[in-house]
Amino acid sequence: MTEGTAEERTLVLLRHAKAEQPAGNGPDIDRPLTVRGHADAAAAGAWLARHAVLPEVVLCSASRRTRQTWHDVALGMTGSPPEGGPAGPSPVVRYEPTAYEAHPQELLALVRAAEPGARTVLLIAHNPGISLLSALLDPERADPEGLRTTDLVMHRTALPWAELAPGGAPIVDRHTARS
Repeated sequence: MTEGTAEERTLVLLRHAKAEQPAGNGPDIDRPLTVRGHADAAAAGAWLARHAVLPEVVLCSASRRTRQTWHDVALGMTGSPPEGGPAGPSPVVRYEPTAYEAHPQELLALVRAAEPGARTVLLIAHNPGISLLSALLDPERADPEGLRTTDLVMHRTALPWAELAPGGAPIVDRHTARS
């Protein structure tokens, strides 16, 4: 992982963990995580804690699977056995209905509205928007296949959140949590 300066901000993009397949007549927004999805999300939180990437602000889609992903990431960051990560301070968490089925520009607008003093923001959302946002922020280093479930991509920028623009946040690290 690349060490940042005091001026830099870190944006962590996380695609939600693996969810149950659609159950026919239930709305997609209500799909829960699978057992593997819960374990992978906790592993993602443990990875963030081990790398001292603890968000001050969490922007999370309001879908059930993204809310469950955040819950499990938070548990993984607290150091619950066997992960062993530091808990850190509690972040400000905003559940954003507009992040569900959002286009990359809409997700970028959510990030731009983040608390100006926050140094680390975690955005938990869905494909294709979250993958396209990563590619928008760093077209050269983004994975052409996009983010798979529970993929984390860390972007860094020296810009204030309100000024974040396409091409303005290079990818500095990535991680895929799989149980």
